[in-house]
Order: sequence, then structure tokens, then C-alpha cells
Amino acid sequence: MSPRFGAHVSTAGGVSRAFDRGHSIGCETMQIFTRNNNRWESKPLAAAEIARWQQLAAETGIQPVVSHASYLINLASPDAGLWQRSIDTFVDELERAQALGLLGVVLHPGAHMGQGVEAGIARIAAALDRCHARTAEGEVLTLLETTAGAGSHLGHRFEHLAAIRSACAQPERVAICFDTCHVLAAGYEFRTPAGYTTTLAEFDRVIGLERLRCFHFNDSKHDLGSGKDRHTHIGQGFVGRDGFRHIIADPRFAHVPMLLETPKAEDMAEDVENLAILRELAENSKS
Repeated sequence: MSPRFGAHVSTAGGVSRAFDRGHSIGCETMQIFTRNNNRWESKPLAAAEIARWQQLAAETGIQPVVSHASYLINLASPDAGLWQRSIDTFVDELERAQALGLLGVVLHPGAHMGQGVEAGIARIAAALDRCHARTAEGEVLTLLETTAGAGSHLGHRFEHLAAIRSACAQPERVAICFDTCHVLAAGYEFRTPAGYTTTLAEFDRVIGLERLRCFHFNDSKHDLGSGKDRHTHIGQGFVGRDGFRHIIADPRFAHVPMLLETPKAEDMAEDVENLAILRELAENSKS
């Protein structure tokens, strides 16, 4: 099985428009926003738009598709009002993803805002339990994203993600999105053969590789352990081509979507270039 490459694709004009855009640049998988990512309020998905989405999903074969949750959500917040609003918004994210038949919703775990790691983890798990209870019939995964380690944000250690998952009443509904830029920034070396083996073995020991269900493929403007989340194009940053080559060549991840979140203009030309590099790496890894 060959890796499935794709990108975050705009849904301007309606979520189903993502398929035309994704198909035009050669996506085999993709990530979208199902609602405005910087606003709390959002209009419901129209029945006709959901039907059009399902039609194009079948016609294009672009799958799996994931969505990315609103950047406003903070399930670790100690503020009761923000915490509840974050829960309500994430429930909406899960319901939209379920209606569209998505694999999961990528979520930044949250920032504890000075309350400490343990308190933040407990807060996130309690919030997820509420979200999952309110979407009890759902099959959509919550995909906790690895983070770079800035401020009080949780998720830059594999142990954070494992602890959140194990504290949930329904851990089977929680999996992981591995962001290459963030993992490097968090201090995990995976660019060398030895570093890759060590880092993935640690992920497997702490979380379990079977729970890694999505990759964000982003090169990094900053080096190992920087704690900075700054994406750049494939092969133009500190991850380098070798960092991506190791993952692409690993048969354990042949079924896991590999998604670009690199900078781009409206014509998506940079996505085309980055996808071509990834496919070149995939082809070379076969020889």
C-alpha cells in the first residue's frame, strides 16, 4: 500500500468545495475546517451541502478526511465559562464530522494557564468525557495533536497525550495526530535513522503506534527543541527531507493520512510542489 498524501484544503463557499480544490492539486486525503475556525458561532451544515459532500467523496475517492477544530477551543481552561464554551464548540465539531463521515477531528489538547500539567490533563479528560457522552452514537475520533511546547500548552510530551487518553471514560474514541514540526520543536529527534527508531519506539511504549491515526507533514523554521511552532515547506526547514523520508518509508504508516499544513497562496501552487516532493520521497524509498 502506498502512502496517502494530501493537504489542508479551503472550504470557502461550502465544505463540499474542498473536493474540487483537493482533486485539482492531487490530494488523496485531506483536512478541512467544517466551521469558521476563529469564531464561536457558526451556521449549521445544510442538508444539501452534506449530500453534495457525500456524493463528491464517493466520486473523487479522496479519503480519509479529517477536520481541524477551532483554535478558540481550550479544554484545559480553568475558567468555567471558557471551558463550557469550548466543550459546546467541540461537540459541534464532532457532530459536523459525523454528518460528513470524517475519520476524526484534530484538536490541540489545551493550555493549563498556570494551573499545572496534572490539573490541565484532568480538565481535558473531563471535558472530552462530556463531549463524547453528548455524541454517544458517534464514530468520529478525537485526534489529539502533538504540540511544540510553547507556554502552558499540553501535548508536547507523549506522556501528556497518553495520560489524557487513559483518563477518559472512552479511550477508544481518542487517537493521535503526529505533527512533524511540533514533534521536532518539542525535542524529539527523528531525522536520523537512530533518532527515528528511538522516537517511534518511545511513542509506541508510551501511547501505542496503533493510536497514531494522522500525520501533519510540516517542515520547521526552527531546530530541535526550540518550542516554536513555525511551519515551512518540505525540505526547506530543520526537519529536512530525511525526516519525512523515514516516516514515508515506514510500512507501519502506509494507511495513515499524511497531510500538509505548509504556507500557501490561493492558487495552492506550493501544495502541488510539496506533494511532488513527498511522492518523490515515496518513490525513492521503494528502490
